[in-house]
Amino acid sequence: MPRNNDKIIAKNTLFLYFRMMFTMVISLYTSRVILQALGVDDFGVYQAVGGIVGFMSFLNSAFASGSSRFLTYAMGEGNFEKLKRTFSTNLFIHVVIGLVVVLLAEILGTWYLEHKMVISEERFFAAKCVFHISVFTAFINITQVPYNAAIMAHEKMSVYAYTSIVEVLLKLAICYMLYIGSFDKLIMYAVLLCVIHVGVMLFYRFYCMKNFAETKTRLSLDKSLVKQIGAFSGWSFVASTSIALNSQGILLLLNMFFSPAVVAARAISLQVNSAANQFVNSFRAAANPQITKRYAAGDKEGSKKLLLQSTIFSYYLMLMMALPIVFSAKPLLELWLSIVPEYTVIFLQLIVIQSLCQVFDTSFYQALYAKGQIKENAMISPSLGLIRFPLTYLLFRCGFSPVALSWLSILNYALLGFLIKPVLLVKICEYEVKDILKVFAPCIRVTIFACLLPFLLKIICETYGRTFSNVEHLLFFSMVSLLGVLGSVWILGLDKSMREKFLIIVKRRLKK
Repeated sequence: MPRNNDKIIAKNTLFLYFRMMFTMVISLYTSRVILQALGVDDFGVYQAVGGIVGFMSFLNSAFASGSSRFLTYAMGEGNFEKLKRTFSTNLFIHVVIGLVVVLLAEILGTWYLEHKMVISEERFFAAKCVFHISVFTAFINITQVPYNAAIMAHEKMSVYAYTSIVEVLLKLAICYMLYIGSFDKLIMYAVLLCVIHVGVMLFYRFYCMKNFAETKTRLSLDKSLVKQIGAFSGWSFVASTSIALNSQGILLLLNMFFSPAVVAARAISLQVNSAANQFVNSFRAAANPQITKRYAAGDKEGSKKLLLQSTIFSYYLMLMMALPIVFSAKPLLELWLSIVPEYTVIFLQLIVIQSLCQVFDTSFYQALYAKGQIKENAMISPSLGLIRFPLTYLLFRCGFSPVALSWLSILNYALLGFLIKPVLLVKICEYEVKDILKVFAPCIRVTIFACLLPFLLKIICETYGRTFSNVEHLLFFSMVSLLGVLGSVWILGLDKSMREKFLIIVKRRLKK
């Protein structure tokens, strides 16, 4: 692994972690304030309405992956003219996608809002206003994708980090304005968020056009690139449809069968889980461009080694977040929110378990992504998701609890992460079975031993009737869980050479 690339990954990871820590704290605080300002029902309405627009944006999700991959690949090849054509073509494609999404959302979304959505009559006008504002915001975000992809391809994570910090500070200001404003708070919240998205869009475009030569181009179309991006993204289309059904679509199902409060509970659990996932995503965002660039440069062995190592460490990072949440979900939510909607606790506990399985799914996919062969994955993996959505619908129709959707999700990602993706790596990317086992073995060992300490202590406390306040419970079990993970990783998760390298780095730092 070249030292300069190591430094780039390390530097970008630090930028993204700084951004993540800051944005996570502010985002969690603003969520609490917004929930209090809007109320559980209006918060649920906003999430459901946003779910309509998010579901219609599945086209963008399919092509966003292709945009990033082809820009990064062209940069790895060192072909500027191709890079310039790729950016221009991607921009053209996303403008068209944005217009299509607006058309679909305004026709189909309006029909769902008026005929299927569970909402009180007095809040219908506000919901409709929020819907139209959200459609416009979605168009802004869709046309922004090529510029974000350019920043990621150039690995300018510091710009991404600092801009995200400013963005969450502006969202914090929204909280204050919701309390002092006299206008309808739900509509006001949607308008202010839209203004922030427009401001961020303008900044990113100014920065890209000033610093990246390939973005200084007219809107044009390279038909040969359209075919390549279309072929690549075409296979992502099914996957994006599946993801849309099982994220935004699930919120719509919940709103059809249950109250807006249940939608709010699901949305809150997703937000906490998203905050935890940012640790992993920050690390992966720094490592993924290098995996693709090394493969493009012909260093297949280096690309594979980096992918396997980054998968293991991604899992360790997720485990560090997951265990404290699982053991302290109830006190965490009660401290964070003054109002904890029903089902929020169990939703949160199950979704972080799902995320542990999801680490392998998303990490292993990067090998297929770098090689550009995602056909088999696009045929197999999304099929599970497409089956999961109607199964959830049937379970709800039969009177099952909303928690049923969480158990289906865990089963889905367990199959993807532990069976389907490993088989595809061996078949398509020429990985060996022992390579996959070298990833699973330490992760399983670490998980088992990391869970023992907090689990045993929890049993002892319950047996002897030891009770804790919310703060005591959160601090105690978070610390115990964290120590369990760190100790297990050090003893069982790292080989001797990795421990020696770590100690050498620490000694060097201490001497400075």
